[in-house]
Amino acid sequence: MSASEPVSVSILDREYLIACTPDERPGLVAAASFLDGKMREIRAGARSANLDRIAVLAALTIAHELLGAKQRENNDTAALAHHLQAINAKLERAFPGSLQ
Repeated sequence: MSASEPVSVSILDREYLIACTPDERPGLVAAASFLDGKMREIRAGARSANLDRIAVLAALTIAHELLGAKQRENNDTAALAHHLQAINAKLERAFPGSLQ
């Protein structure tokens, strides 16, 4: 197991030290960059520049996007399963008893 090391990330021009393993570092840096971008988008369009409000709105936006992606993935998986069942049924009709 790799030891945790502090990594400095910048979010809305504030530096944060976060402990992570060397393997986790690229993902952490990418996540911090993504969050920084979301928070900057929200700050640019918000009337109030309160950091807490920006952070909560960014978290809600990211959570909404994640849940939407999971729902689309579930829908795609269900559609794929349905298509595979249809193909299997056609194969069974074309070659009865040979797919067992």
